[in-house]
Amino acid sequence: MLVGNLEKEEYREKTYMVKVKSYIQLLKMRLSLLVAFSAAISYLFKSNLETIAWVDFILFTIAGFLVTGSANIINQVIERKLDLMMNRTKERPLPSGNLSVVEAVIFSVLLGIIGLMIHYYAINWVTALWSFISLILYGFVYTPLKRVGSIAVFVGAFPGALPLLIGWLAVTGEPNLLAPINYGGLVLFTVQFMWQFPHFWAIAWVGDEDYQKAGFGLLPIHSEATRSNALIIAIYTFFLILVSALPYYVKMVSLTSTIVAVVTGILFFGQTIYLIKEQTRKAALMVMFGSFIYIPVVFIGYLVGKI
Repeated sequence: MLVGNLEKEEYREKTYMVKVKSYIQLLKMRLSLLVAFSAAISYLFKSNLETIAWVDFILFTIAGFLVTGSANIINQVIERKLDLMMNRTKERPLPSGNLSVVEAVIFSVLLGIIGLMIHYYAINWVTALWSFISLILYGFVYTPLKRVGSIAVFVGAFPGALPLLIGWLAVTGEPNLLAPINYGGLVLFTVQFMWQFPHFWAIAWVGDEDYQKAGFGLLPIHSEATRSNALIIAIYTFFLILVSALPYYVKMVSLTSTIVAVVTGILFFGQTIYLIKEQTRKAALMVMFGSFIYIPVVFIGYLVGKI
């Protein structure tokens, strides 16, 4: 009898741990942390670090993480049957059956409400509004468009870059995006917006075989891993180098920060040239990981050298 009770206890504990792990997986930690990082950098950039309210900053960062997690879960709920078709996603919590749709939806709603309420009551209504817009764009516009074509990448670039604007507005509270006080937020938004394209397309190249199984067409031409697509990725990366110098020309950052951004961009561009030459999954992986390195290096450089 004692052995039977121990086995039941071990089973319940194992089931509990699987649930906890599955809820964490739903958040897509790497993506959620990257988004929260971008928003936090923008918040710090706009703030006076000598007088910054650190409690507000921490609350803002947590709220951004929660709202992003909510959007990621919406994405997975909508794509749960498609995820089952792809090797890289079939073990996710929903297609694997570790969590039910109801559990995922409840978790998403709770995260979204808590995150938006923190934005509204602890920061300002402007950040709550733009965070909500970003959630809707990612969860309910970008996600279904992934089966339509590469237009999804363009649409997805907006919620992907909005954290830079949201971080800026969290400090200014100014809803007029054309006001001089918000030009800086739009400039940072532009840099991350342009980065989205080589980033998205590198991921699409790496997962091309899986994506085709699910009917996703994210590469710019014919949804196939070809030299033409590699060339387009390189072209957008080249323009990213030019855009990364924009903060210097509007007197937001120092020349040193700009040099760091440009050199990082050139190294990133070199990876895309290698992709044109090789046209392999390995080369696309290099571009993908290069894109993950690019953002923290460039934006930390901006922050250190802000004027």
